[in-house]
Amino acid sequence: MKSVKFQIILALTAVVLVTSCSKKFEDYSKNSNLPLQVPPSLVLPVILNDMIVYPGGDEDKACQFIVSNYTYYGQNQYWSGSANLNYGTLRNVLAMESEARRLAGSDNNPYHALGLFFRAYFFVNMTEKVGDLPMSAALQGLDNPAPVYDSQKEIFKQSLAWLDSANIMLNDFLGNGFLEFSGDFYYKERINAPFSGSNGRDALVEWQKVVNSYKLRVLIELSKRADDADLNVKQQFATIFNNPSQYPIFTSNDDNLQYEYNATYNYYPDNITNYGNNAGRLNLAATLLSTLGNLHDIRAMVLAEPARGLGFSDTSYSSFVGAKSGEDVSTLATQSGEGKLSLYNYHHYYTGYAAEPTLIVSYPEVCFCIAEAINRGWITGDAEAWYKKGTTAMFDFYGIIDGDNTVYFQGLGGSNITYTVPFSFDGYFNQSSVKYKGNNADGLAQILTQKYLAYARNSGLQAYYQWRRTGIPSFDAGSGSGNGGVIPKRYQYPSNELTVNGTNLAAALSSQYGGQDDINAEMWIIK
Repeated sequence: MKSVKFQIILALTAVVLVTSCSKKFEDYSKNSNLPLQVPPSLVLPVILNDMIVYPGGDEDKACQFIVSNYTYYGQNQYWSGSANLNYGTLRNVLAMESEARRLAGSDNNPYHALGLFFRAYFFVNMTEKVGDLPMSAALQGLDNPAPVYDSQKEIFKQSLAWLDSANIMLNDFLGNGFLEFSGDFYYKERINAPFSGSNGRDALVEWQKVVNSYKLRVLIELSKRADDADLNVKQQFATIFNNPSQYPIFTSNDDNLQYEYNATYNYYPDNITNYGNNAGRLNLAATLLSTLGNLHDIRAMVLAEPARGLGFSDTSYSSFVGAKSGEDVSTLATQSGEGKLSLYNYHHYYTGYAAEPTLIVSYPEVCFCIAEAINRGWITGDAEAWYKKGTTAMFDFYGIIDGDNTVYFQGLGGSNITYTVPFSFDGYFNQSSVKYKGNNADGLAQILTQKYLAYARNSGLQAYYQWRRTGIPSFDAGSGSGNGGVIPKRYQYPSNELTVNGTNLAAALSSQYGGQDDINAEMWIIK
């Protein structure tokens, strides 16, 4: 009996062991309380948030829009280290596309079309910071932890192809039927004004315009490589411009891809709650404000307070003087304290929560890209007309009208002083400094100056990239800029790349920058 019982126990034990071994470790490590799939509509807003570069940060200083005169709020020095890259965002893009593919049964869905755009957007964003990057072999996780680098040229070439594919997909959706999607707070679910369409069709119309308008930006940024036969920059630009039905682009400020603010939970970074902290410690930069003042541009009065220590009237353009970005902070503190430099406009920034939206891609930028392309001879058209359209659209963006405008400055005790300032669009454009000088270097400088002004406090590092590409406008540099008074041309690669992918990083540095991760070296796009 004991022998039989022992055999039964052994048999039962074997069954238990076999059953236990049939389960994998992963089965026990899963948390049943967590979702295994995340709907693409929940991933999309995370990606959209990563597109925003909020005003008031280091990007504003690098573009010479603002200057700190108080060390607690930061120096005005340019970077000396590594870039923040968007591989985490791109993993979200792939996850969004993967789940949309699972649900739809194919890649023929709006999330994939938007994913193609996001791939181009974020890879271009990264390569413009550092140069060559892992792309074709990237984002494979443990299957390839040390991906090789693609050249900057290949990154741009692939990004342009993705944008073209995104446009084709969106065009097909809009022509052959509608596919629902959600999670889009830029167009479909606007923060302050819900999109009028009951479904996503109207939003997809806008996203198709985003794709092609953004592609114009990318092509213009390749101006130094316009003759590269592989990229075919000029022809690609002309194809978009000459085929608006196939390649729709922005046609007004209503199309702008922009981040909007409100007084409930989504505050503009400079608002009534932080007036006491930074209002007197930040100035508008001279590259921005003094340019506006010299052009007798009423935007100066929207963005800044008059510098009353100079002895001019509040509405004299001579009262709008920006701080030089290359000065050391102590000098700027003295000048600002003496009322010789303009501070932020109190009414515009510090009496509420919203100010203006932050532009990501805008109609004015599209106008200036087209004007630049005509000036350079890539396409035929009236460069002056597009130059005026872009400038006038920025007046509209700030609520400036052709006629009498009300401007507000700070008086004693923080109250508003109100002035009525006449402004004539024709008079503005007929000034010798503003009147278009033709399709030549002088005319190009005018286009690029207005484009820089349109980038003011939005669009991330685009104004800096324009300066790096063209030298316009002239940026101020000095001891306050750091880096020996030299404005750097690029960021370094992330420091952990040396540890996890050192061999491929060394090869990329050797092929681009003589083996050094030099912030003053010139990348392929600007050589």
